[in-house]
Amino acid sequence: MLKNSQNPPRRGRPPKVARSNADTKALLIATGVETLSEFGFSATGLDTILKKIGVPKGSFYHYFNNKDAYGLAVIDAYNDYFVAKLIRYLGPSDTPPLERLINFTQSAARGMQKYDFSRGCLVGNLNQELNHLSDDFKNKLLNSYEIWQQHVQACLAQAQQERVIAANVNTTQMSEFFWIGWEGAVMRAKLTKNTQPLILYTEMFLRALLR
Repeated sequence: MLKNSQNPPRRGRPPKVARSNADTKALLIATGVETLSEFGFSATGLDTILKKIGVPKGSFYHYFNNKDAYGLAVIDAYNDYFVAKLIRYLGPSDTPPLERLINFTQSAARGMQKYDFSRGCLVGNLNQELNHLSDDFKNKLLNSYEIWQQHVQACLAQAQQERVIAANVNTTQMSEFFWIGWEGAVMRAKLTKNTQPLILYTEMFLRALLR
């Protein structure tokens, strides 16, 4: 009688090599998010990232075909992180909608202060490098902005339902306007090493909503 030649799956911890591979890939991406948020994509060589975490170049190419593929994976990871942050700040129904938006901008200001204004928005940084990036990058950046706008729009729509802002306010346009202006405020905050541009932009955006 023939027996099944396949071994049954092992229970308990996953094989050490598989766990190590996953950890290495996650470390590469996390380091990429950190580094590209500060220095950008074009100015950052792979050697800089690999030396930073002690990963040989041969191992890098086990996970990514080239630097572009790596950069796209880093954008995905950053977008996942940022969407989770938007949900955390803009989602809670027990907080008034516009207060949620203020809480988000204040959190961003604290984050920039924490790193002495050396880091900004990774997506915003890459937006400054469009002439050197492929269409795949451009599509990723646009997709990120569209997702972020949806979260702000949902928050503004609730404020509208609660009659905090006027019924004739176009919340879709205002959510797009928010991100267009916010990215500029972040760049100015990096330049001046001061949170004042973020505070000013938040105030003027709210005034425009409530006018």
